[in-house]
Amino acid sequence: MNNNKLYFIYGIEILFVLGLSFGSQSIHFENVQKWAVVVARYVAYLLMIRGAHEACVYGYGVLQTQEEINVGRVWRRCRTFVVLLAASLACVLYCEQRIIGEEFLLLFIAHLIVKYPEVEQPPIINYGMGMAYSFYEGYLAHIIPSDGGRFVGFQENMSIYESAQGIVFPVKRLFLVITRSLYCPPDLKHFNKSDSSLPHLEACKSLEDVEKDVAGVKGRTYRNSAYVIYRPGRRAVYLSAECATPLHTLYRVLQKKTVYEELADVDSRELVRDFCSTLRSAVHKNPESRDKCELVFYDDLDPTQNLADVLLDKIRELEPNFEEIISKRE
Repeated sequence: MNNNKLYFIYGIEILFVLGLSFGSQSIHFENVQKWAVVVARYVAYLLMIRGAHEACVYGYGVLQTQEEINVGRVWRRCRTFVVLLAASLACVLYCEQRIIGEEFLLLFIAHLIVKYPEVEQPPIINYGMGMAYSFYEGYLAHIIPSDGGRFVGFQENMSIYESAQGIVFPVKRLFLVITRSLYCPPDLKHFNKSDSSLPHLEACKSLEDVEKDVAGVKGRTYRNSAYVIYRPGRRAVYLSAECATPLHTLYRVLQKKTVYEELADVDSRELVRDFCSTLRSAVHKNPESRDKCELVFYDDLDPTQNLADVLLDKIRELEPNFEEIISKRE
């Protein structure tokens, strides 16, 4: 919903309240100070209830993604509400009234009762969830499972590549790199460090193309990239990796906020969190993709992180004996 609609609805609600105020026979405005204190106290109540809800939502998201708490981002998102809460509390204190009365607990209980039907309702599909479902059904569902015809499936395609190139993939999964900045370069070697003593990525010949007739397009081609991680003094490690194209699209959109005004105030971190949790769930729930695709988070804004090392850590987590696997090929 854009800002014009929000302002229009907000204006209607104000007119509704004014109509109730002037039309009621039981409301009197002789004591303006009394009304100001009552309104300020209830504004503080509502803001504290909303703050408790938002804190729970944010805390749950942090626990799910294991990301660090970004105090600056939290402040930018909440500062208007904090200022409004501070002004309300100052008004109550100035008039030497109690900040919290027993009605606060009753209001909180009423809020939870009214909130319960929302918990029971099916979740509303948001932008991040929609991107994940579209990415899975529009891309992963075409390149991961076998179609029972010409395409043998992603893992078998990797086995064919191994035989043709004389290499071995210690983990036969598609690694989807999720960057913190959302930036997705044309080649993952962009994330290599200048320090030659660190592992680094190089692109190899791509896996065999997948051709399918999709949505009226005859012979649509899908292609997955193979990469090799060179480790100084140690054996090379091969894998198939790429960035998630919907996040690449989101990155481009966010660079043009003047064009796409509806997304000017969007919380990109929340979108990515919804995208990743939904995609991970879809991959796990579908037997045809389970254990064949892996999301890898990479903080490209942290100069101490190296993508090759992050991928090696993920490979080691999935296959602790990967060193033995790659040594048997030689």
